[in-house]
Amino acid sequence: MLTELQLATLHALVDRIIPADDFPSGWQAGVGDYLAGQFERDLRPQLDRYRAGLDALDAEAQATDGARFAELNTSQQDTLLRRIEVGTVTAAWPTDPAAFFQMAVEHAMEGFYSDPDNGGNHDGVSWRMIGFEVRG
Repeated sequence: MLTELQLATLHALVDRIIPADDFPSGWQAGVGDYLAGQFERDLRPQLDRYRAGLDALDAEAQATDGARFAELNTSQQDTLLRRIEVGTVTAAWPTDPAAFFQMAVEHAMEGFYSDPDNGGNHDGVSWRMIGFEVRG
């Protein structure tokens, strides 16, 4: 599905969208597992867009900071993502950078807050975080 480099970039991106605090990061909570499953199903039509966006994110990091996105420190990653969020980029992007970032945020949130049976939200961690209790 994704190359090792794309997967490393996705991992770093998800962990900047949902960083660890008193609770696990997005990746630790299973967003990567959720996305992997969705790339086989509902997000299959978006897979090429993800590949292009992740490659462009790495190219942007190289152009502005001289390293792949996953190799930047969290402060550099956040600064870069703030620029991408508003579409201010240096490298050539084959997809709209702001739209790619918004899509990644939406899908990361789906994986983080969804029913654990969908592959993310391991052990209902995000539900505990917001005080949601399954009853019945």
